[in-house]
Amino acid sequence: MTAAPITNPYGDLCAEIYDLDKPPGSLFDIAYYTQALKGVEGPILEAAVGTGRLFIPLVEAGLDMVGFDHSRAMLDICQGHLEARGLKAPLHQARFQDFEFAERFGAIIVPTSSFILIDQFDEAMAVLGRFRDHLRPGGQLILDLPPMDFLGRNSDGLRVWTAANGDILRMDSRKVELDGVGQRRVNHDLYQRWRDGQLVDQQLEVFAYRSWGLKEFEMALVAAGFEIVSVGANYRPGRAPRSGDQIFNFVARRP
Repeated sequence: MTAAPITNPYGDLCAEIYDLDKPPGSLFDIAYYTQALKGVEGPILEAAVGTGRLFIPLVEAGLDMVGFDHSRAMLDICQGHLEARGLKAPLHQARFQDFEFAERFGAIIVPTSSFILIDQFDEAMAVLGRFRDHLRPGGQLILDLPPMDFLGRNSDGLRVWTAANGDILRMDSRKVELDGVGQRRVNHDLYQRWRDGQLVDQQLEVFAYRSWGLKEFEMALVAAGFEIVSVGANYRPGRAPRSGDQIFNFVARRP
């Protein structure tokens, strides 16, 4: 019997391309998170820290950060970024489903829609409970999600990067499954490394995502024991979500 493929592995070639595409300091959420976390007492946990796109700027801003990710390749790149900048912050290898820390955090952040990588509803609800249990009383969960139409967006296509050594890196993404009932999508992403016109490495990764409705996720947070603080959009605090927004920003508190 053939084993089912591991979903969302983020292997070494995928991690290298991710870091080229989204290096530390990229995207539009740094100011939002820096402001939201100002004055937080106690350490701050970033879940699915990846290669440090947001983690590194937050450490540079003087915040007491801790990170975890299930991908060793992603963590190794993140650690390299810390060392290159003379920074220190603890990183741990763990999954959403089984991370465990003795300390309790003043805030937990899940940026860039990483939460949708938990593609099963029951597992996602258990992870929300795990977040709650790892927060201090009054601690906040800050989490971003794409709107429901993420499921139907055209994700097929080829993208190309050039590595520092001149290698050509390619990613060809194809949607292979769309489950409207389960609110779930599966992509096959083929990563390749070309050198001097020769294919020298390729890795196929299976990515599975689960989208959430806006009100559905608010109810999920309440069911997991949180109080809703705010629901915004596009990293603009105080503005209610509207049709056409690209990202929803949830802030919830452990009572």
